[in-house]
Parts: sequence; C-alpha cells; structure tokens
Amino acid sequence: MAESWDGNHDPGSPSEESYHLERLHIEPIYDAFICPLTKQVMQDPVTLENGMTFEREAIEKWFKECRDSGRKPVCPLTHRDLKSTELNPSIALRNTIEEWNARNEAAQIDMARRSLSMGSAEGDIMQALKFVQHLCQKSRANKHVIRNADLIPMIVDMLKISSRRVRCKALETLLVVVEDDDDNKETMAEGDNVRTIVKFLSNEQSKEREAAISLLYELSKSKNLCGKIGSVNGAILILVGMASSKSENLVTVEKAENTLENLEKCEINVKQMAENGRLQPLLTLLLEGSSETKLSMAVFLGELVLNNDVKVLVARTVGSSLISIMRHGNMSSREAALKSLNQISSDESSAKILIEAGILPPLVKDLFFVGANQLPMKLKEVSATILANIVNTGYDFDSVPVGSEHQTLVSEDIVHNFLHLISNTGPAIECKLLQVLFGLTSSPTTVFNVVSAIKSSAATISLVQFIEAPQKDLRVASIKLLRNLSPHMGQELARCLRGTSGQLGSLIKVISESTGITEEQAAAVGLLADLPERDRGLTRQMLDEGAFQLAISRIVSIRQGETRGSRFVTPYLEGLVKVLSRITFVLNDEPNAVSLCREQNVAALFIELLQTNGLDNVQMVSAMALENLSQESKNLTKLPEIPKPGFCVSIFPCLSKPPVITGLCKVHRGTCSLRDTFCLLEGQAVDKLVALLDHTNEKVVEASLAAVCTLLDDGVDIEQGVHELCEAEGIKPILLVLLEKRTETLRRRAVWAVERLLRTEDIAFEVSGDPNVSTALVDAFQHGDYRTRQIAERALKHVDRIPNFSGVFPNTG
Repeated sequence: MAESWDGNHDPGSPSEESYHLERLHIEPIYDAFICPLTKQVMQDPVTLENGMTFEREAIEKWFKECRDSGRKPVCPLTHRDLKSTELNPSIALRNTIEEWNARNEAAQIDMARRSLSMGSAEGDIMQALKFVQHLCQKSRANKHVIRNADLIPMIVDMLKISSRRVRCKALETLLVVVEDDDDNKETMAEGDNVRTIVKFLSNEQSKEREAAISLLYELSKSKNLCGKIGSVNGAILILVGMASSKSENLVTVEKAENTLENLEKCEINVKQMAENGRLQPLLTLLLEGSSETKLSMAVFLGELVLNNDVKVLVARTVGSSLISIMRHGNMSSREAALKSLNQISSDESSAKILIEAGILPPLVKDLFFVGANQLPMKLKEVSATILANIVNTGYDFDSVPVGSEHQTLVSEDIVHNFLHLISNTGPAIECKLLQVLFGLTSSPTTVFNVVSAIKSSAATISLVQFIEAPQKDLRVASIKLLRNLSPHMGQELARCLRGTSGQLGSLIKVISESTGITEEQAAAVGLLADLPERDRGLTRQMLDEGAFQLAISRIVSIRQGETRGSRFVTPYLEGLVKVLSRITFVLNDEPNAVSLCREQNVAALFIELLQTNGLDNVQMVSAMALENLSQESKNLTKLPEIPKPGFCVSIFPCLSKPPVITGLCKVHRGTCSLRDTFCLLEGQAVDKLVALLDHTNEKVVEASLAAVCTLLDDGVDIEQGVHELCEAEGIKPILLVLLEKRTETLRRRAVWAVERLLRTEDIAFEVSGDPNVSTALVDAFQHGDYRTRQIAERALKHVDRIPNFSGVFPNTG
C-alpha cells in the first residue's frame, strides 16, 4: 500500500491537491505506468518507433515544441533522432492501467466510506471528501460510481458534524457530485436532505450560506426537484429575502435570484412566492399562461393579502387583463377576476388605475343586468364591494361615462337603479350600495346630483328605515350616508325621524351603547347634530326620548376620562356637544328645556367646554349655546320687589328714600345665577369668551363675539355691560376683530359691538384718537350692507366723524 489518508496534509493549490490524490494508491505503482515526461500514471499511453512509451498528450506537446523551434524530432529520453513521429497506442498497457486504477479507486472508495462517519477524525473526513471531489472531477462516469457506492447519503450526514470546515467541505462536495447529473440530484434530494440544505441558508457563517445556495441552485435546475425545494417550510421566504438583501455579497444574491427563477417552473412555488412578496412570476403567468393557469393564478390572487404598494403594481400590470376577463370570460373566470379586482381596489391609488383602465362600465352593467349570463347574487355583492371601494377614492365620477348613453355614476337614472337595488336585494349588497352612495355624497362635486336623485325618487323614508336594521354594517352604512345627506336634506330627514316608526329612538340607542366609542356611534351622533337645530318638533321629541340627558352624561364621561378613547372620540364628542346645543334654541317657548338646563347646569358645562383647546368645533358650538342661554338671562332674571310706601310717605313724599337692594346683577338688573338664569357674569364666562376672540378659527371668533355681545344687547344695562367688558379686558380684542376684517360676518358683528361700546363717553373719547378704528368704521360705512352701514354711521357719530345733523339714513334706532 503506497499511502493512506493523511489528515495533516493540506495542499495549497488545486493542482497540488489533484497530484496528491493521484498518488494515494492501495496497490504499488509500476514504473511502466508512469510517463517519463509528466511523472504521472498514464491514461492514454503511446509507443514511439524506438519502443519508448509516453502519455499521448505529453509526447505530442514535445513534438510540437521541436517543430516550433526548428529542430528535428528526437526522443525525449535518448535524444536520438526519430525517423517518424507516428504514435502507436499501447492498448495492453492502457487496459492494465485502467484495471489497476479501478482496483485502487474501489479500495479508495471503500476507505472513503470508512472515513465518512461521525466517529472519524476531522482530517480523515476532509481527505475523504477531497477524494470524492477529485474522483468526480476526473471523470463524469465516476459520479455514477459515487452514487452506486451509496456515498451521497454519507456525505449528507457530514452536514451534521460540529466542525464548520467539514460542513462547508461537505456542501462543496455535494455540489460537485450532483452537478450536471440528474440521477445524483434525485438521490441527493431523498428524505429530509433538501430541508437540511435549506437550513444552511440561515446560517451565521457566510461561507456555509454561499456553499448552500450554490448547491440549492444546482438542485433547482432539475424540474423534478423544484416542487420538493418549494415544499420545505420557509425555503422560498428565505430565498426571497436573500435575493433582495442589501447585506449579502453579490454572488449569493445572484444565485438566490437564479434559484427562484428556476423554482418558477412549479406553479405551487409561484403562489408561495406571491405570498412572500415576490408577485411578478404570478402576474406573468396570469398574463401569459394557459387558460387553466390564468384562472388558477387569478383565483389565488383574489385570496392574497396584499400591501398597498403591491396593489398598485398588480393594478398596473394585470388590471386591464382582469377587466377584460370580467367582460368576456366564463362565469368561473369572471368570479376569479372579480375577487382579484376586489382585493386590488381597496387601495386608493390602485383603484384610480382601475378606473382609468375602464372598470366602471362593466362593473355597473354586472350590477344592473338581469337575464341570461347575469351574475349570481354572491358575485353581485363582490361587484358592489369593488364599486364601494372605488367611489371612496375622491375621483371625479361626474366625468366618467358608465352607460350606453354616456350616463355617469351620479346620473339620475343610475342613482335610481342603485336605490332600487338597495330596496330589493339582501343585506350584504344593500350595505355595499349604501357605501357607494356614501362615497358619492362625500364629494362636493357629486353630492348635489345624488341628493336630487334621492328627492326625485322619494327614497328618503326607505333610507331612514335602515337605521333599524339588525345588521350592524348595514346600520353604519345607512347612518353615514344619512349624515352626508343631512346638510342638504335636513328638513326631509327631520320629518322622517319625527315620525312614530322609532328611527329616532334607534339612533339614540346606538349613541347610548357603552362598549367604547365606535364608528357607528360617531356617525349616529353626527347625523343628529347636523339636523336643523331650529326644528322645534324634533328637539321636543329628542327631549322626550332623553337624548339631551344622554349627551350630557357622555360628554362628562369623556371629559373625566371614563370613556375609552379611540379614533372616533373627537367626532363623537363634537357631535354630542352640537346635539346638546339644540336645546338652547327652544328656551323661549319650551319650559321643559329651561328646566333641563337648570337641573343639569348646562351653562356651566358649556363654559367648561370653551376651554377644550384643539377642538375648534366644540369651542364654537359651546360659544353659540352660551349666546342662546345668555339671551334668555334677561327673561329669567328675578326682578326685585320694591316695598310699597308707608302712610306717611304717601302723604309726605319728601320723607321717602329709595330702597337699597343689594346682590343684584348689574347687567340684568335682577337676581341672577349661572344655574337658574344662565348669567355669563355669574358663571365667570366673560374672560373665557374674550380669550377666544384671538382664536385662529374665524368661526370660533364669530361665535364668541356673538356670546359677548349679549351683554350689550337691548333689554340689559348696556353701560354696565361695557363696564364688565372693560373689567375682562375685552374692549381691545373687540376693536382688533373690527380692524382685522377677517370675514364679512365678523365685521358686521364687530361694528355692532363697537357702536355699543362707543355709547360710553370715556371709550368714545379714547377711540376717537385711534385713526385705525375710525378708518375701519368708515370702510364699513362705505362698503358694508345696508344694516352695517346704518350702525357704522351711528358709531362714527359717537367719535364725531359724522355730525349728528348730517344723517345719511333715516334714524331707525
């Protein structure tokens, strides 16, 4: 035996390693086997005319060098001239060498089998793996020898060794063994071996990852193994991650990409890739595959959960194809296309792409068409869902034709068809179509057309009845639609709710639910809040139904943090405050409303709400409610009873002295309190209202100024009102409102307030020296409406800008 495995030998270059492995023989080497030129065992021995034997390739190279240098051919051993360069094959020697090689290789393979075991030394294992690589690289036929010797499973077992060197070398050896050999690949993939290799893709060591991805890439070239690789849990996800990695080296990324491209041969893998964010292969099959494949991919696409960026990609890539299938396909294809379009249309950007691709006409046709090949009801529900998704994009639907006569979604006959379907289909479709109308009424460009169509079809009562639907989604869709309609159909909706059908009670019941603040509750309270506040009949019914007590308790609960917050808490609170403010519009002729405001101390609650910073609508509505409450103060204040004069006083009036009555409100001239007469002074609300005159929201300023102006109104002591405003430092903010001229309403209100202030001589004297105020009053006098010009004229008289005798307008007080 020449040599055994040498665990300490670690050859440097591949050529050195090959030479070393060539010399590992079991039987001794005969000198006749060695080529004198190469010093290696010959594979194709040939004999010269002088009987000397060489390796064919080596002696041919020698003769070429002789020719190239101009020398005669000579024997490289004897250096004697040769008459002929003819080479005679040494067949007997070659056969002998081959037999000798076969015996040695068989013995070496047997040695390798013994070395490839868990108990072997690392050096012996490494040498055995190197020998297997060398044998396979030496001849492709040797790969079959390795397979037949059952070495492949043994090499795979080396992947479980703790040594990183051994594991990495085993992966490299397996790559050499299976390269360009489908039979070896099949053997390699038996059992759990592919899963073992996939595990190395997540290894911390980059060399092992690189070796594993190289081996997996080679295995993926076999179509038969693509399914097996894809079936390993997590394999495709890991490969997708590697292919898109920014930290892996470029070779690893490229091999991961190429492996995935090979795995695309299997449709199941394509679906897995789509699930893991690699959608392009699925889209390609959907566009270019067979009819059966297209259907399969469309069905799967409809079941995928996609992020919004991917939805845009899908819409751009296959949106038009899916719409075409929806138009012309058979029923199963149309179903698959509709479900895919339903998935895509849920994103605003992708929905707009579908609109531009022409989805609306076939979608509307599918909804309305009745007859042969009509969609079954379950698919009409999908169509309605897609349409509901699309109309919530804010697109200009008034410009997109959907019918044969160029009708749009908001054409009267189209809206009538929607309303007809809403009244004659099941809850699921009704819900989606209500969402369609909600989307169309959410746009200022289309809401008026929809409102007109609803009025012309007398469908208001039908829409209101859905408030009592047992299905929550249907109720929510109905309430949200009605809320959009209420600014345009407030009186009609109020009449319907005032009836005896119970819809008002149902709304209040929704608001009263104590399961946190839901979208349904926010929509319900918003609907009630937007109805005409001066509809006394509706307000009385709400009073009878306990709506205002409910609003108070919910507002207090939110303010005290007892109600769980959510994204609907702000619209819910704003709606509650506006609902509660309704009661302040009926105080002068509804005793029960006054009683409720007193019992619940409503004025104090609105004063507290003035300080809800960041919620402009709450502050505005609270100020409006306080204006209404303060207007009633002069009617509710208790005037003092003056005692009748005695007998002597009646005879001698000179003996009388006016009675001294203390504790009276200076502005209202009677006994006031915040709870009973809603007096702003008693509630210390004036300074809070004055603070809001500097608000950035004009609507808040308008409401706050209106509330302040109740202290200067007819029927109160204006001089004392001015005094209170001075105490609250409110004069300058009112003048600033006049100077800023932010809105015409504000200017009108500010001119009125300034005229009242200027009735006080001290203020008039001070203001007369401010040219800015005078200029603002002159501007109002010249450009305001008729009433504003009258008031501005009186104000200018107070500061002597207009003489009293030069009245331009008749004095109407």
